Order: sequence, then C-alpha cells, then structure tokens
Amino acid sequence: MNNPTTVFDSLQQQGITRRGFLKFCAVTASSLGIAASGVQAFAQALAAAQRPSVIWLSFQHCTGCSESLMRSGNPLTDRLTVENLILNFVSLDYHETLQVAAGAQAEAAREAAVAANFGKYILIVDGSLPTAENEWWMAIAGHSGLSILNETVAGAAFVIAIGTCATYGGIPAAFPNPSKAMGVGDLMAGGLIPSRALVNLSGCPPVPEIITGTIAYYLVNQALPPLDALGRPLVFFGKTVHDCCPRLDHFNAGEFAASFDDDGARQGHCLLLLGCKGPDTFNSCTTNKWNQGTSSPTQAGHGCIGCSEPNFWDRPGGVYGFVSDFKQGDGSACAAPAFPPLPVV
Repeated sequence: MNNPTTVFDSLQQQGITRRGFLKFCAVTASSLGIAASGVQAFAQALAAAQRPSVIWLSFQHCTGCSESLMRSGNPLTDRLTVENLILNFVSLDYHETLQVAAGAQAEAAREAAVAANFGKYILIVDGSLPTAENEWWMAIAGHSGLSILNETVAGAAFVIAIGTCATYGGIPAAFPNPSKAMGVGDLMAGGLIPSRALVNLSGCPPVPEIITGTIAYYLVNQALPPLDALGRPLVFFGKTVHDCCPRLDHFNAGEFAASFDDDGARQGHCLLLLGCKGPDTFNSCTTNKWNQGTSSPTQAGHGCIGCSEPNFWDRPGGVYGFVSDFKQGDGSACAAPAFPPLPVV
C-alpha cells in the first residue's frame, strides 16, 4: 500500500523482461511526442520512479472506462500490457471492479490507503456525481458518492478524471439530467469538493494509451503534462478528429458519402454529411487508434460522435454550416508516431 519500490523493481518481480520494459518506454514516449533522442532519458526516469498509491473511485458510470483500459494490451511489449502497467507501475489500492475485498473490508482498504499516503496518492475518478437533492442517488457503504469523493479528494496529490462522465457529466448529465449529474471539474469550480490539480481524459471511453501515457508522464516528470482550456493533455487533444481523419483526402476532394451503404461510403468518402462531428471534436483516436492501433471509428466507417467534448450527448449531428467552412489539410502533422529505436539503459 505504501510501497517504496521503483517501477522497474516491481516489474522485474512480476516477470516483466527488460526488453519488454524498453519496448513499452519507446512506444509510450513516441505517443507523448518525445523525440527518439529523448527515449533513453524517459526510460531511465520511469525505471527509477517510485510506485505511487492510486485510489480509483467509480460513480455513475458503465464501467466502460475500466474495461477499455483492462482489456487492452500491446503485443510489442511482451507481458507488459496496459493492465500490467496499472497493476505494476502503480500501487492500485482501491478499485471496485478489480479488488478482491468487498463490503467493510473494501472500505477499510480505501481509508487505510488515504491515511498512509495522504497528500501523495493519485486519485482516479470515473463516472459523474449526482448532486443537490439527488445526491443520494449514488451511495456506497452508507455514504453518498459526493461525500466519499469530497473526503478522498482532500488528500490527493492530483486528480485524473477518466471518461466524459467524470470530466463533463457525460450521458448521466444529458437532458434533462434527472440526477443533476456533474463532472469533477464542475464540482471543484462550484466548491462542492476541494480544488486540486486536475487533468481531464475525456472520451466515452478514452483511448487506453491516453490514460497510460498521462500516468507515465507524471511518474517521469512529477508534474502534469501541458493542458488545453478544458484541462486535457495537449499532446492527445491538441488536434481534431477531422484534422487527422483517414478520410481527409476525400473531404479535400469534395467527396462525401450520402448514406452509410452507398458506393462513396464503401470507397472511404468523408462522412460529414452523415452527422460526423469530427471537425469540432478534439481527440487522438485517429492517430493512437484502438485495439493496438488497428482502427478508429471513422476509419471503420462510422462518423465521429464527439464523445470527448462537453455535452456530447445533446449536441446535434449533421453539418454545422457549409462544407466550405471547414478547413482542408493534408494530415501531415497527424501521422501515427514513429516507433523510435529502443533505448540503451
């Protein structure tokens, strides 16, 4: 729970090979935009980092954010999968979906982790919080979700809100928002919970590499990455889905699918006229992609639903103006990060 071992010591104890660790560092550094020349320093810093205590709280959610992370893996990294990152790079002291303990034992583990690591642990939150007269719509062990979050935020070094429910309220906050659901940032802004350093990793669910990359960045730098105006890491949310879409050439050529089963759709034509929200959705799903870099929604033939943006469930589909209002581009700045050489450490 209060484990002083380094990241690399912990991985070796679990049978993770040195080569597997270096491959993971190369892939993660690349996703963070670190040049090949900086991979060695990144690997050395990550290997020597102390394992932090992580408390993961889940509220009004579908468990999709946890499932996204835990069911992802990278065959390039031997046994160093995404789930190994969470379970071995950090000391995961509380997570309702993964922990063996239940009931009073589970809550005792959370309280002990808070006490032993007060002011130093990373708090991860997924799911929105019901508030006002509906605060008790979400309750755990006789306490409202809001009171548990209030208590746990107080001792956090910083907070990661994972998924659009935790960041902006998400689907529970969709009109008419019966539970008066709010995301972590709005709760802080409204004085309902203490304010702490916060990074938002939005998406329904977020791309797994966004989660792991952000944690790895913190372990190496002991600081959060540069953020956009909505509190999201710029390295992952600095460009729109449209900017980096594999269908961008067809958009530039004025080639648009008129229905999901027409010849244009089969040939990869732009999906803007079918409601794609890619032009005003900031996310890296078209560069990092899903399922170990296999594909993304627009590549697979479905328009972007804008899930990484506030109020995405209530935003209208379709074209928000004239096609000419949207910029052309060649996608040159959005190529998937090149796999850098393995560092020598």
